[in-house]
Amino acid sequence: MFMKILFASDSFKGTMDCEKIGKLLNTAVSKVFPDAITENICVADGGEGTMKVVTQELGGTVKKVRVKDPLFEDVEAEYGILPNNRAIIEMAQASGLPLVDDDKKNPLYTTTFGTGQLIKDALDSGARHITISVGGSATNDGGIGALSALGFRFLDGGGNELNGTGESLEKICGVDLSGVYPAVKEAEFDVMCDVTNVLTGVNGASHVFAHQKGADEETVLRLEQGMINFARVTAETVNADYKDVSGMGAAGGLAFGLKAYLNAEIKSGIDAVLDLINFDKKLKDTDLVITGEGRIDLQSVNGKVVSGVGLRCKKAGVPAVAIVGGMLKGYDEIFNYGIMSVMPTVNIAMTLNEAMERSEELYLDAALRMLRFIKCGIDLGLKTVDTDKKC
Repeated sequence: MFMKILFASDSFKGTMDCEKIGKLLNTAVSKVFPDAITENICVADGGEGTMKVVTQELGGTVKKVRVKDPLFEDVEAEYGILPNNRAIIEMAQASGLPLVDDDKKNPLYTTTFGTGQLIKDALDSGARHITISVGGSATNDGGIGALSALGFRFLDGGGNELNGTGESLEKICGVDLSGVYPAVKEAEFDVMCDVTNVLTGVNGASHVFAHQKGADEETVLRLEQGMINFARVTAETVNADYKDVSGMGAAGGLAFGLKAYLNAEIKSGIDAVLDLINFDKKLKDTDLVITGEGRIDLQSVNGKVVSGVGLRCKKAGVPAVAIVGGMLKGYDEIFNYGIMSVMPTVNIAMTLNEAMERSEELYLDAALRMLRFIKCGIDLGLKTVDTDKKC
């Protein structure tokens, strides 16, 4: 039976990447629909690993650069150079929490400067459309570190340039835009952001995220006052107030800084990825999409791969199904997001360790079960058509 099937799964963390999943799906399809045409694309939700997935999918190259880590120490970071003068950056490569030892974690003294260096290098490489993933930061500097690396100068009351850390926020009295790197004005920026926190207040960057970055209660309050000050100065500088916009608190306010000073467009991670890989175009002439992730639950509808893929398929009128490692309470909410059926890989009672050790075997079995159900539905539909014709 001729049909086109598109594979668009997230990796199953700790067991299988999307390439392995694609090979297993090809094996299953060859047994159930031997005449089908298949295509495998790698998808991620904007979190860890997204840069490499997108770069690989688009045939780009990964570039390594020496930049500053959150404590201004040298570190080697990577970003993706994509076709058509584009680039993709994961801020965690340069400014992520794992780069700081536990005994040194304190967002008063950490910076996104290295992320700004990655952006500058991408601009120097010719990129004029840059996508930045902003999860997993060690910082709470409002993005002033990254912006400082691009030539923005944040000044104290005496006109002295501040060093771009969380501690600097409370001291900002003005912003000098005269030395901004010229290529910044020629480029477009997208920010992958899947949190809805605003910049300040009880739901803001400091109160919600600073504790996990090493801040005690006194430090949180100090950072909050600093962020309020920064927001005020920024509103006066750019003639726009973004502090209460959803998502501005992401990555210690980096999303706010990029929005306010680079006019960045804020997108959900999965939507940004799907746009980058031209997913909607790939849906044309597609009869079925198979997606999936390691576990599906109520949170899967909040910017994860399965829901993102499902919504695009629903809009295009293409049936989509999901193969997952496990299902938890609330998984059925995914049916409101374009997914028509969910098949778990676990087929008997077993421990998590056993399921992970047997992941490939179990995935292939689940894929065969899913495809055979689909073939049964197709056969029933054809039988109904034949009966109608006889009548």
